[in-house]
Amino acid sequence: MSLDKDDIRAAVASNILTEPQAASLMALADRRRGTRENMDGLDEPFELFRGFNEVFIVIGLVILYSGWMGLTGISLLLSDNENGSTLVYGVISVIVTYVLTRYFTVKRRMVAPSIMLVVLMMLSGLQIGASLANLMGFSGASMLACAVTLSTLLLAAYYFMFRIPVTVFFIALGVFVATGALVVQGGVNTPSPSDFFMLTNNGPYAYITIILGLIGLAIALRFDMSDPHRVTRRASSGFWLHVIAAPAIVNTVALTLLEGGGIASQIILLGFLAMMAVFAMIIDRRSFLVAGIGYIVALAITILDGNAAIVILILGLGLVFLGAKWEGLRARIMDALPGFPGKEELPPWGLTETSL
Repeated sequence: MSLDKDDIRAAVASNILTEPQAASLMALADRRRGTRENMDGLDEPFELFRGFNEVFIVIGLVILYSGWMGLTGISLLLSDNENGSTLVYGVISVIVTYVLTRYFTVKRRMVAPSIMLVVLMMLSGLQIGASLANLMGFSGASMLACAVTLSTLLLAAYYFMFRIPVTVFFIALGVFVATGALVVQGGVNTPSPSDFFMLTNNGPYAYITIILGLIGLAIALRFDMSDPHRVTRRASSGFWLHVIAAPAIVNTVALTLLEGGGIASQIILLGFLAMMAVFAMIIDRRSFLVAGIGYIVALAITILDGNAAIVILILGLGLVFLGAKWEGLRARIMDALPGFPGKEELPPWGLTETSL
């Protein structure tokens, strides 16, 4: 009998195996063969929905929530009902979302409805936080900090109850927004969008972005190393943290260098992007490459003017080649690297034709 990773995931979803058992089973199989099994094209599992019925349910959830907002007068932007009714409505929304999650996530194991319910839980938390802030007389940055902090804490509890991977993306985003709001509340000037990504601008915002990005990266790597074969939700949680951590790091450094101008800055930027590409292959996550592609295009347009199209064409060919040969290139890089702490906990990189 032959088992593949889809079989293992199905066993976890059906509660036949626990996530630790599934991870241990795959680790044992790979140790016995010394290879990376059945990972061609599946090294970064990414699933938004499993069928159109899930899309249909998501549409229903959106209409349901919109109708609830219209019926109760809930507004995420204007929570000015000082008698607390909007707070009550927000609590009801949380309870209903919890019940729906028990059904669609725990019982039905649906992907797209689970993602939508995370969004609805976040919106309900924002409503509760904004209502509480309004009752306490907060406004502006104080209200934003209160609303986002409460919503983020609610999402953290929600994640520990249901372990829906995309939740960590919104938790990380909430931490970022709440931190920025608290800094503004502390007396620092209100930032412009560029302040969050330009280290040369006044204010601490760009440093906050890169520090939080590094923290997010560290947590994502912890998720990855706890499940190097990527058969459980821990690896999916790591994926969503990489999605938000990579732009925070790459954008901050790259935008600062790109804005600096001059040959030296451009050379450093190219070196930084090359380093991020190698790092992406080492940890087997493509998000750092995706975050850096736009800057390569921007550099080509800035430096080469009319000849930029040629560079963009070559870049496209390179990306297609990289996607097609990712596993083999990564295996060569990993074999060439000396041993370092955590190397053996990264996703395996040997390739053979055997199967589990």
